[in-house]
This record gives sequence, structure tokens and C-alpha cells, in this order.
Amino acid sequence: MRVPVRARCGRSMLTAVGGLLRLGQGATRVLPPRGLPCCSSAGAPSEPGPRGHGKLHRVPAQHTPSPFDKKILLWTGRFQSMEEIPPRVPPEMIDAARNKARVKACYVMIGLTVVACLAVITSAKRAVERHESLTSWNLAKKAKWREEAALAARAKAK
Repeated sequence: MRVPVRARCGRSMLTAVGGLLRLGQGATRVLPPRGLPCCSSAGAPSEPGPRGHGKLHRVPAQHTPSPFDKKILLWTGRFQSMEEIPPRVPPEMIDAARNKARVKACYVMIGLTVVACLAVITSAKRAVERHESLTSWNLAKKAKWREEAALAARAKAK
């Protein structure tokens, strides 16, 4: 038995496999095509089916950018000024700009992490030169607490 390479347009893979395995006679179900809705030249969505009734085309989706999206489009270098940004842009452009902004933000965070690590290293080296350590700070703090507790106990005993 020969398996078709591509199922008919509008059939799901499950119904195609079910038809091949003969799970039921007439059990195939036609599903609407995925993606953007087909529109006629009048602009109204048309029914999925044979495409010979009129001129059909797909309308690209548009998105009105928010002020934050506009700032991202500027920061990523897509546009040079706010006035250049059109009132409606494709969502793919905004997604690409957001992804580029995420990468730039990650690079900034990586740089800040490296700077913070270097600052901690230099601070620790200076503390070693002064013979300071976390252990000595902890012992001094606990000695101070014991002294305050002893003073409080003497004041309470009087």
C-alpha cells in the first residue's frame, strides 16, 4: 500500500492516518486551513474551499506599537527617530526588535555581573590587607551581644 506524501489541503494528519488504517468509513473530517483567514477582494473573510470564485488574497496583520514598543524600536536601531515610526507596523518587526532588545539587555547584565565580581575581588583583597575576615566580624559581633546581655542582666538584677 502506498502512503500519500501530502494529505489533501484541509485534512488533519490524524484523519489521514485513520483513513489509511481504515478505522472507519467516512470518518474523515475536513478542518479549516490554519494561518491567516482568506479574504475576498471585498475584504470580508471567505469560506475555506475551492479558490476559483474570485480574487482572494491574504491581508497581512498589523500592530499599533505602544510607546514602550516605539522605544524598543528606537533602541534597537530599527528607526532613527520617533517621527519615522509608522502608526502601524508588522508584528514580526516588533518581535524582532524585542528579541534584539532582550539580547542587548542580557549583554548589559553580563557586563554588570563581571564588574560586580571584579569589585568583590578587589574589596576582598583590601580586607585581607587589613586582616579583616567574616569570621573576625562574626566573633566581634557575638562578643558585643554577650556584653550587652550581661549589662542588661546586671541592670535587671539591681
